[in-house]
Amino acid sequence: MHKKEEMLTKAGATALDAARKKNVEAEVFLLYNRELSIELREARVETLKEAEEIGMGVRVLNHGRMGFAYSSDLSRAAILEVVDNAVSISNCMIADEYQCLVEPSQYYPPVSCFDQQIVDTMLEEKINLARASEKAARSFDKRIRMVEKSAYEDSHSITVIMNSNGLQASFAQNLAGIYIALVAQEEEDSQTGFAVKARRKITDLNPQQLGQEAASRAVRSLKARSMDSQCLPCVMEPYVATRFMGLLLPSLYGDAVLKGKSLWADKIGQPVASPLLQITDDGTLEDGLASAPFDGEGTPAQKNELIKDGLLQSYLYDNYSGRKAGRQSTGSGRRGSFRSLPAIGSSNLIISPGSLSPEQMIADIESGLLITEVMGMHTANPISGDFSLGACGILIKAGQLTRPVRGITIAGNLHQLLQNIEALGSDLRFYGAKAAPSIRFSQLSIGGE
Repeated sequence: MHKKEEMLTKAGATALDAARKKNVEAEVFLLYNRELSIELREARVETLKEAEEIGMGVRVLNHGRMGFAYSSDLSRAAILEVVDNAVSISNCMIADEYQCLVEPSQYYPPVSCFDQQIVDTMLEEKINLARASEKAARSFDKRIRMVEKSAYEDSHSITVIMNSNGLQASFAQNLAGIYIALVAQEEEDSQTGFAVKARRKITDLNPQQLGQEAASRAVRSLKARSMDSQCLPCVMEPYVATRFMGLLLPSLYGDAVLKGKSLWADKIGQPVASPLLQITDDGTLEDGLASAPFDGEGTPAQKNELIKDGLLQSYLYDNYSGRKAGRQSTGSGRRGSFRSLPAIGSSNLIISPGSLSPEQMIADIESGLLITEVMGMHTANPISGDFSLGACGILIKAGQLTRPVRGITIAGNLHQLLQNIEALGSDLRFYGAKAAPSIRFSQLSIGGE
């Protein structure tokens, strides 16, 4: 057992013992996390930060009343104080029959989420990954005038969950990522470009490809101007499609359904999108950034089919919302920190790809738009599905990409947009733990000049 894991487990046992003596049930979530961040400017290291934290969150159930407290101090006195605080808080709460602790499982899926090579790679090699992305970007096009930042980051964490039902589970995970932001300039026009990639395996990062991608995004947007308002067929790049998934997500959460705040409440088995659409949430995906043997409550991870052939299959539940809805948890209790209670969240959320290349997707479009960026996603209404967003893109004429476009809006309703899907690309791409291919829509309302 890793020394840090041993420390966490010992602290958890102390907390559970203290809770037992107070005649309450308890769940202890313990986390150790170390992060390395390196930022370069003009190929020189500008900042290098390494930080670590350790702590515990204690949730007690006192005859159905829940209390929660946390601490970053794992000394015995601090642990006893945290349990005392959680019990005191529970005394002020109303009993809730749906509050209960997860039962231990006989099986947790074997999930690959640790790469020893990240640990073994020397610091200078990690710096060189960021340098390589900057070099690739600068050599891509002479119009790349400035690299604002090229960066490397990695993190390593150990998670332990223990509770009064006898559950004790732990796992270690790490990941590495690189990021670059730059500016292209032509005459008086400047455009920004970025690219980011995070992976479970450091050998999968490919800094040359990342630098070229960021440079391409900036250069292709130079001298963009607006366009006439009209309804056109549109193709969303994978990055934009994953951002729309964020708008879609709350409607798939079991607690939103229970509160009547989901646009898909009571729609299980009904068509909610084009028959082409398949969406899964897979907590067991090989090398997935959100893969883990169990969720933030200790429920085993699983693969959940959410939409199949356009039909709604399931919602995501944590332990509490599942009990309230008369369902099993889908292993979707997410926890970003020991400082917070679990809440429903996705793991590796994936729109299944199609068979067409991006070029094939636009080849038969006489007049259309490739959408490369959207702004103001926070203004969209996740309950009604209505959205009106700023956008950038590239005009499509006679099956070819022509000139860049900016200063436009795209507007519509998520319900209708999903019905309008007419093709899915083969270019599946992960951004964090969300993945999507390019998506073609039969039409979308575009506001321009």
